[in-house]
Amino acid sequence: MLGFIIAIISGALMSIQGVFNTGVTKQTSIWVCASFVQLSALIVCLGTWFVTGREGSFLALFKIDNKYMLLGGVIGALITYTVIKSVDALGPARANMFIITAQMLIAYIIELFGIFGAEKVEFQWRKLIGIAIIIIGIITFKWK
Repeated sequence: MLGFIIAIISGALMSIQGVFNTGVTKQTSIWVCASFVQLSALIVCLGTWFVTGREGSFLALFKIDNKYMLLGGVIGALITYTVIKSVDALGPARANMFIITAQMLIAYIIELFGIFGAEKVEFQWRKLIGIAIIIIGIITFKWK
């Protein structure tokens, strides 16, 4: 149950952040905004790490087996950029519908093929139908 609650909070925060970042971008620039977002995230993460007992070591990063996994920050910067651009172009609701649909589709492909070390799952028609229903929902939402 806790996982569901955290996921709902995450989705809400992502939607709010997209709107906030788009507003900041309109008054500065996309790269100033993205830099501030990443810098403030770094400060919060480091502060939280210090307060919660400094679990883990930064030196452990050099021992990561699959070095490509260290690209999370780069991907985070690209996410910030693409969310800002999509919210600006489509509005918060439409942008988030497409973002969430892409997340579902790519996450299922990653699971299906066991990409990036994810646990491989068997193909299930109901999951594909679920994604199709989401796409139908987007078409219905967009319909004028």
